[in-house]
Amino acid sequence: MLRKIIHIDESRCNGCGLCIDACHEGALRLINGKARLISDAYCDGLGACLPECPTGAIRIEERDSAPFDEELVKKHLAAKSHSMPPASGCPGSRSRLLQPESATGPSPVAGQPMPSALRQWPCQLQLISVQAPYFEDADLLIAADCTAYAYANLHADFMTGKVTLIGCPKLDHVAYADKLTTILQLHSVRSLTLLRMEVPCCGGLAQAAEEAVAACGKAIPLRLVTIGIDGQVLVPDQP
Repeated sequence: MLRKIIHIDESRCNGCGLCIDACHEGALRLINGKARLISDAYCDGLGACLPECPTGAIRIEERDSAPFDEELVKKHLAAKSHSMPPASGCPGSRSRLLQPESATGPSPVAGQPMPSALRQWPCQLQLISVQAPYFEDADLLIAADCTAYAYANLHADFMTGKVTLIGCPKLDHVAYADKLTTILQLHSVRSLTLLRMEVPCCGGLAQAAEEAVAACGKAIPLRLVTIGIDGQVLVPDQP
């Protein structure tokens, strides 16, 4: 029958898996690093997955396909609930807040892992959706990839209580300033902290944050912090 159904452009899909979590019918699966529609009968054609795709790889098209089968979907979801969930890009990928152990709890002792302060997944700036709900009323931390390795106490000193995004302007191929501007325009972000390394390539990340704050049309406090290659804070966090 002729009906509306999703189409995935695999050349644009980056395998983040956000669409898979957004599909309430379980119609999508990550196969060979790409999101695939596993059955036309599972897709209702309403496009709940569209706004989650950060690359615009999904669209609604009208074509001949099997009709949407609600009873088949129920059986499919019941079968999924009794098995391990399929990998959605990075393990545990969800467009929601995580619930880590509070970093304000008891200090870890030797031999025990420190609690993570990461509040959402994914955290890679290139993968996140600008419409993700966790940006609402958030204090935002944008950190260069290398800061996590150079500064040992990153979680406790910078990430606690913040939504954390990471990126590298030298390795990633994304217009950071445009994406950050959209996030700031769509959500009531309370503050933005930019954590960079002292190396020159991190300048692009700081510049993108400054451009986004200037272009968003809102008075959002921006703090720039520089970490030295020896792991020391070179430019302290301003109040």
